[in-house]
Amino acid sequence: MIMDPIGDLLTRIRNAYLARKEDMSVPYSRIKSDILKILKKNKYISDYEEVDLGGGKKDLRVVLNNVRKTLSVPTFKRISRPGQRIYLGSNDIRKSRNGHGIFIVSTPKGVITWYEARSLKVGGELLCEVY
Repeated sequence: MIMDPIGDLLTRIRNAYLARKEDMSVPYSRIKSDILKILKKNKYISDYEEVDLGGGKKDLRVVLNNVRKTLSVPTFKRISRPGQRIYLGSNDIRKSRNGHGIFIVSTPKGVITWYEARSLKVGGELLCEVY
């Protein structure tokens, strides 16, 4: 049983990049799908899709960027954990790595990036940082 599904997703993506894999899969959940949508929009991954395994089970198949062409592996850092949740207001959210990275925030408006949360003036749980 996985205790931290978001941390598991980030670790699987990091390990796949370090192993120079082209694609990988993780068990499906809606919050993972929302996080992958943000990573795709900010070009940290190439694509992702839902794969139906039958019996009501689904997986998310993630296509990674070609590491040999980009020569850089993104860094994924989990901030709010199950043992210690981190909540911030809209004014408390700062830039990640002087604007070179993104924070992913879970808000009442959904899972969005820090700059979207700041423009919508909503706070929430700071899930992770990607740079």
